[in-house]
Amino acid sequence: AMIQGGMGVAAGGNINPDAGGTSMFEPMGGSAPKYTGQNVINPIAAISAMAMLLEQTGHEQAGARVLDAVQKVTGTKMKSQAAGKMGHGTTEIGDLVVEALGSK
Repeated sequence: AMIQGGMGVAAGGNINPDAGGTSMFEPMGGSAPKYTGQNVINPIAAISAMAMLLEQTGHEQAGARVLDAVQKVTGTKMKSQAAGKMGHGTTEIGDLVVEALGSK
């Protein structure tokens, strides 16, 4: 996770190679309990994990749209990937991704 820019940035998947097998997707990193309720955690990894899930379950176009929206937000709307330094709160980053999805 640190190579990609820090905790909260990398998404991961435990992919079952068997057709119809169960796979699991999650943001990489810890739970960061010290930030509970502060609206400062970067939600990009969780959103990207959801995009991976969409792609793996046959919704490639939807997954690609989510990743495009994430790239737009991380490339133009965020000051930093670090918790508390993004220039926006957690919910605002989520709203920006939703807004970017709607702009296509």
